[in-house]
Amino acid sequence: MAADGDIVHDDLLTVVDTDGAVRTTGLLGVLTGAHEARRLELAVPTMLPALLRQLLLPVMWDAIGVPRTRGEWAERFERGRFSDAEVACLTEYLGSRYGDRFRLFDDKRSFAQVAGLEALNGETKSAAQLVPSIASGNNVPLFSALTEGDELLLSPGQALLWLLHTQCWDTAAIKTGAVGDPQAKNGKTTGNPTGPLGQLGVVVPTGRTLYETLMLNTPVLPDGLDPEDRPQWAWDERSSGWKSPAGPDWSSRPAGGLLDLLTFQARRIRLVPCETEQGLYVCRVIVCAGDRLAQTPEYEPHTAWSHVAKPKAGQPQRRPRRHTSGRSAWQGLGTLLALAVPVEGDGPYTSVLLRQLADLHAEGLLPADYPLGVEICGLEYGNQSAVVENAVGDSLPLPVASLLAEDDWLRAAILECVGQADQVGRALDNLHSDLRRASGGEPVPWDKGQHPSSRLLHGLDGTMRRMLAGLRTVGEDDDLLEQAQRAWELSVRAVALQEAETLLAAAPPRAVVGRVEKSNGKEVVYRSGKAVGLFHKKLAGILTRLSEDSSGGGEAAA
Repeated sequence: MAADGDIVHDDLLTVVDTDGAVRTTGLLGVLTGAHEARRLELAVPTMLPALLRQLLLPVMWDAIGVPRTRGEWAERFERGRFSDAEVACLTEYLGSRYGDRFRLFDDKRSFAQVAGLEALNGETKSAAQLVPSIASGNNVPLFSALTEGDELLLSPGQALLWLLHTQCWDTAAIKTGAVGDPQAKNGKTTGNPTGPLGQLGVVVPTGRTLYETLMLNTPVLPDGLDPEDRPQWAWDERSSGWKSPAGPDWSSRPAGGLLDLLTFQARRIRLVPCETEQGLYVCRVIVCAGDRLAQTPEYEPHTAWSHVAKPKAGQPQRRPRRHTSGRSAWQGLGTLLALAVPVEGDGPYTSVLLRQLADLHAEGLLPADYPLGVEICGLEYGNQSAVVENAVGDSLPLPVASLLAEDDWLRAAILECVGQADQVGRALDNLHSDLRRASGGEPVPWDKGQHPSSRLLHGLDGTMRRMLAGLRTVGEDDDLLEQAQRAWELSVRAVALQEAETLLAAAPPRAVVGRVEKSNGKEVVYRSGKAVGLFHKKLAGILTRLSEDSSGGGEAAA
C-alpha cells in the first residue's frame, strides 16, 4: 500500500463483476473496467450516491464531457463501454493532469480534505467521527459495537468511502473549531447544516453494468458544462471571483454548477494516518465546518421534488422531497412516476434523471424492455439533526414504459395497484380501530406502535417487486397486464383476509356485544360483526376485478 493512499492506482475500491467475481482496484481501473462490473461493493446504501457524486461522475464528466444531445447520449449508452479515445482521456485526466490530487495522505493536496487542517484546541478525534453507525459524541446508536473510547482503525479504502460519505451525509452536530475559521467560537462551530444529501430523498437509476449506471446518471446538457464550473480538486482553476474551499473562507454559498454541486465540500476534514503491524490505517480525524449550501438548485439530479403552488414568503416553489421511514420504494411510485410539474395545486414530480429517461424512451432511444433499476436512500436525523436516527435504503425494478405521458396506460395500472394496497391498508387499520372500540378500548394513535397496514404492505412487498419486473416486457394490447392486475388483487385480498382473521381472533368475547359511543351528538354502535362486514364491503369496493367473485374471498368468522 502506497504511503500517500493513491486513489487512482491503489486497490481502494471493490467491484462485483458481471460474472459475480469480486475484485479490488483503483479509480482508473473502476472507470476503464466499468463495462465489466455489475456494481460497486459498498457497506451501506448511502455510500452509492456519495461515491458516484464525489468521485466517479465528476471525473467522467470533466474528463470526457457530457453528451449535448439525446442522440449522443444514446450512442454512448448503446456502445456499453468507454471508447479507446475516452479511455485515453480518463487516463490522462487521472495521470499527468490531476493524478497528484487524488492522494488521501498527501502533505499539500490531500483528496477531499484540507492538508494541514488544525483544530483550535490542537486535538484530533477518533475515526468513528466518520461512521454514523458507531458511537461518537452526541451520536450514540442503539446497537453500536464500539464505544467512543474504543479505537477504530480504517483501512485507506474504508477511509476514502467514509470520507466521501461524511461530505454528503454528515450530521448537523457541533463541529470542531478550525484554525482560521471566523465562525468558530470557544473552540467549536454551531448552526451547521447536514451534508447536502441529508436534505434529500436520494433517487439513483441503475443499469445492468456500472458503465450503464454511470450513463443513466449522466444528464444531457445542450450547452455542456459551464467552463467556470470545476470539481473540488480543480478549484484553483476557477476565476478569482470564487472562494477556495481550502482557504480561510467558510461561507454559505450557492453551487457554482453541476460539478461543484456534486463535489461540494460541506466539511473541512483531515485524515490522520498511523502505521500498524498490518500496514497504514486511519486512526484519528479532524472534522470541521465547511461550505454551507445556500439552496438545493433545481438542476440537482438525484432527488424528487415537491411543488408548492403558493409558497410562503422567501420559500422556493420547488423543494426536495424526502423519503418516509418504513415505506418500501414501490410505495413511493406515485412520486417516482410523476413526470410533470402539477398544473394546479401542490404535488410531487420526479427527478431530473428519470424525466430524462422518459424523454429518451419517448424518442425510441431507450427500449421499453430495458431492465432499469432504481435505488433510493436517505438518512433521518434527530435532536436538531445532530444525530442519525434511521437510514432508508431500498431498490426496485422500474418498467421503462411507465416513464411516459401522464395518462400512460402502464403507469396508470401500476399506480392503481399501489393505491389499492394503500386503501386496503387503511381499511385494515379502520377494522383494528373498530374492534378496539367494540372491546372497550381506544384506537392506537397513527404515530404509535405497529399497525395492520404495515404488516399488509410488508406481506405484499415481494409480490409487487415480481410484478414490476414482469411488466418490463408487457405491451399495451397484451393480456398480461390484466392478468397481472387480477393476480395482484388476489394477493392483496389473501394477505388482507389473513390479517383480518388475526385481528378478529385477538378481539375479546365482549367485542361481539360491542358498545355504543356518542359522536357529534349521534350514537354509534361498535361491534365485531359490524366491523367485519364494513371491512369486507370496503375490500370489495377496492378490489373491483374480484368483486363479482363473491365465493372466492371467504369471510373471517365472526
